[in-house]
Amino acid sequence: MKKPLEGVRILDLSRFISGPFCTMLLADFGADVIKIEPPSGDPLRGIGIKGDFQENPIHVQLNRNKRSVVIDMKTTEGLSNFMELIKAADVLVENFRPGVMEKMGIGYNTLKRINPELIYASITGFGENGPYRDRPAFDFIIQAMSGFMSLNGSEDTGPLRTGPPLSDTISGLYTALGIMVALQQKAQTGKGDRVDVSLLDSMMSMFSFSSSAYFATGKQPSQVGNQHLVVAPYGVYQAFDGPICIAPSHPKMWAKLCVTLGLEELINDARFLTNEARLNNREELNRIINEVIGKKKREDWIDELNEVGVPCGPLNDLHSAFNDPQVQHNQMVLESNQNTEMVQMTGFPVKMKEGAASLRLPAPQIGEHNDILASIGISTLAAA
Repeated sequence: MKKPLEGVRILDLSRFISGPFCTMLLADFGADVIKIEPPSGDPLRGIGIKGDFQENPIHVQLNRNKRSVVIDMKTTEGLSNFMELIKAADVLVENFRPGVMEKMGIGYNTLKRINPELIYASITGFGENGPYRDRPAFDFIIQAMSGFMSLNGSEDTGPLRTGPPLSDTISGLYTALGIMVALQQKAQTGKGDRVDVSLLDSMMSMFSFSSSAYFATGKQPSQVGNQHLVVAPYGVYQAFDGPICIAPSHPKMWAKLCVTLGLEELINDARFLTNEARLNNREELNRIINEVIGKKKREDWIDELNEVGVPCGPLNDLHSAFNDPQVQHNQMVLESNQNTEMVQMTGFPVKMKEGAASLRLPAPQIGEHNDILASIGISTLAAA
């Protein structure tokens, strides 16, 4: 069966996380992603925890379903070869600092003249314009400057970054969305477009409750750790044999929680009668709930609470999460035959009936597909 993005050719000049994550998403649904690498390869090939594997597992995941061509863009011949590829491309993805592509002679205005239908997608730290356009940016800096870290953590810990590089993956996701919108627009108008996504904007777009609270009051939302900014009770509680997360997000769930825990008297207790009252008395409420939760195993509570419709679940580490029966049912662990090694990676979060994503190709070796150049009359020796 034909894949949804089959026939869409993407030239991928990006490195590290954000760009490769974007093009991985598109490649999973059938796009022909040609990874343009310098002779030294994407730096991500050598960064990360390899364990017992010959190749870096993070590179293997982010570059699955792609093909690799080596072009030395610093040479006149390499630049000429790239221009030939641009003529037949639908999309270009890059994540250099603003101005770098122009200095290389392959800025948006230049490539648009060569291919008016080209969709030119750029991922930057702060945006193509503005006072910070020339600054270098990494996920940690963006988490700090966006305000995200001020919302994460608790009064005891102070501001905290998250472990996964959220700004990289979120900006990659938005760029993939922007490309899909541009492809739809191109189908209607025949014209390409410029897609501009920054890590800073991407992080700040995700604030939800926090930004709404700030705009409404002008005040910095408090750090609540594992609790919720506007709902109580909500958080991590200690069962007899481990932590359990409970999130009764509206009054009916709160009442069901009370009944299931044998705490019916709390429903009409003035201290906890409304959500606002529960927020004001959250510390005492959590103490009461913890006393009851600690008397039974968490699996017992998980079964009982889910049975009555109160959202709850275990606090898993990665081993527990990837071995969870629902996660395994959802096929969120894939194996790729990578140069005689079987490398595990996360699966496809978007499920589709007809146009499902699939693992078709392992991550490429550097220049493995230079025959692409030969097919349009370019010497592979000249490319390297």
